[in-house]
Amino acid sequence: VQLQASGGGLVQVGGSLRLSCAASGGSFSTSAVGWFRQAPGKEREFVGYISASGLSTSYGNFVKGRFTIARDNAKSTVYLQMNSLKPEDTAVYSCAAKARGVGIGADEYDYWGQGTLVTVSS
Repeated sequence: VQLQASGGGLVQVGGSLRLSCAASGGSFSTSAVGWFRQAPGKEREFVGYISASGLSTSYGNFVKGRFTIARDNAKSTVYLQMNSLKPEDTAVYSCAAKARGVGIGADEYDYWGQGTLVTVSS
């Protein structure tokens, strides 16, 4: 599975962005997809995941209802809707696919795409 994240950019505090993770090849529709982020000088952080069916989602503690993950298997795309953005949300956001089950650890994921930079200005 090849993944490509897009949709990042510069947004003001309190604004919204929707990131997309487009997949090609492999069995995307049977893979869970996770989002992770990494800010400069910090470790990679779990943002959230969505199961292959789309029926199960989970988010990092910092999300607090601000982000939503959805998927459209017909389009082989997963979306990360981010609302009420804060300066501390500034990071490179990456998506990853997991062939079996779901998980919150980056090392559990099998395929990774290049990230997209999100910058939240105050």
